[in-house]
Amino acid sequence: MRYRFTHEHLQRTLQATEPDDYKNFLRMDNDSFETLELIRPNIEKQDTNLRQAIPASQRLSITLRYLVTGMDLEDLKFMCVVAPRHLDLIIQETCEAIIRKLKENIRVPRTTEDWKKVAKEFERRWNFPNCIGTVDGKHVEIEKPSNSGSYYFNYKKIFSIVLMAIVNANYQFMMVDVGANGRMSDGGTLKNTNFWQLFSESENKLNIPEPCELLESDKKFPFVLVGDEAFQLTPNFMKPYNKAVLTDERRIFNYRLSRARRVVENAFGILSSRFKIFKKDIGLHPDKTRKVVLAACRLHNYLCEKNKNKYIKPGDIDIEEPNTTVTRGAWRQGHQLLNIERVRGNLANEAKRVRDDFCEYFNGNGSVPWQNNCLI
Repeated sequence: MRYRFTHEHLQRTLQATEPDDYKNFLRMDNDSFETLELIRPNIEKQDTNLRQAIPASQRLSITLRYLVTGMDLEDLKFMCVVAPRHLDLIIQETCEAIIRKLKENIRVPRTTEDWKKVAKEFERRWNFPNCIGTVDGKHVEIEKPSNSGSYYFNYKKIFSIVLMAIVNANYQFMMVDVGANGRMSDGGTLKNTNFWQLFSESENKLNIPEPCELLESDKKFPFVLVGDEAFQLTPNFMKPYNKAVLTDERRIFNYRLSRARRVVENAFGILSSRFKIFKKDIGLHPDKTRKVVLAACRLHNYLCEKNKNKYIKPGDIDIEEPNTTVTRGAWRQGHQLLNIERVRGNLANEAKRVRDDFCEYFNGNGSVPWQNNCLI
C-alpha cells in the first residue's frame, strides 16, 4: 500500500470503536466528514497505467490532518508515505476546493433585513443593540519568505500575514481578509479591505439599515461595528473609551462593548485551538498560507453550522458570571494568535457624539440589571 492510513481505515477502526478519537483526529465526526465530501469532484484524480491515484477521501483526510495538527510536511509524510512535494500539492488543491465549495458560508449580509437579524442576535445574546458585527485582526506566523526583506516583519519581531475578520453573535465569520503583510496595524488592514471601502461609502452599497430609535429612547442610533482600541472611532464603528478619561458611566459603556467584542476574540480562539496549524509558524509561501487560512476559516463556519454543540463546548469559550467576572475559555491557555499593533488616531466630533449617546443610553433606559457589578 502506498500510504499508511486511509479514511476507510479510520472508519473501520476509530469510528467503530473510539468515535471521540476519530473526532479528535480530524476535528469532526463521520457525518460532517461525509457531507464535506461534496468537494470530491474537485479533488478526485484518475488512475493511470503507472500508478493508482490517491482517493479523494484520503486527500481530504490528509488536508484535515495537516490543519488539525500543524505537522510539518516532512513529519506528515511518515504517516501518509507521500512525498512532501506531493503533500503540498494535495493540501493546496484541497484547500482551494474547500474555499470554492464553501464560499457561501462566509458572506457579508446582503439585505437590510439580514443586517437587522445580525443586530437582533447581538442584542439578544450580548446586550448591545444595533451592533452588526465585531471586528479584530490577528497575526498568522510564517517562516520568512525568500528575498522578502522586512516586508512581513511585525512589531513583535516575527514574520506574519494578517487575518482580519468580522464575526456575528454566534462566533461565525461574516468577512475574512487574509494576506496583508504583518507590518500593518488593525486599522490600516481593515481600511484596505473591499468591505471597508464599501462600508465607508455614502451610497450605502452594503444596505446597512438606517439609524433607528432604540427601546424607550427618542434618539436615533446608527447600526455599528465594534472593535478595540486599535481601530478608529467613526459614527459607524464604536470602540472603548480610553482608560485615562473613564468615569463610572464610561466604564459601563466599555463593559457593554466588551461583551460584544469578546465574541470575535473567542472566534479566533476556537479557530486556533481546533486547527493547530495556527499554533506555530507556517512553512509555506504567503500565497499558499493564505489559502490554508481561508480554508480553516470556512471549515470553522461549516462546523459551527453542522455540529456546533460538538465543535464548541462550554469550557472552550469565555463565560461571564452574574457578577460580571469572566471565566476564561480553554483556548486562552498556551500559544495564541498574536494581536495586531495598536495605533492612535484623531476622533471626529460626530463619532464621539454617537459613542456618548450609546453611553447615555446604557446608563439610562438601556441599562441591564447586573451591569453595575463591573464597577465593583
